[in-house]
Amino acid sequence: MYVIRLPDGTLRVPHSVLADSSKGEGRIIADAYVEIGPGDPDYDRLLGQSLTEDELEEKRRRWRDGDEDLLRAFEEFKAGGAEDQG
Repeated sequence: MYVIRLPDGTLRVPHSVLADSSKGEGRIIADAYVEIGPGDPDYDRLLGQSLTEDELEEKRRRWRDGDEDLLRAFEEFKAGGAEDQG
């Protein structure tokens, strides 16, 4: 999850909600976003690592494009391995 910078300057920050387990260990039960503004003490620190929604979508598009090349290479590898054992 990424810190997302909204057009109005608000940051959408990942926040995980933990539940108590009987063994005293935390367990994530939800991942969500909370919005913070310039008055929040963490705002300046998080602003530097934030992405706009367009930048995040571009990053996802590049991952999908990269996944196609990786999937093709894996399928070629798998096909070559099947011939060697056949």
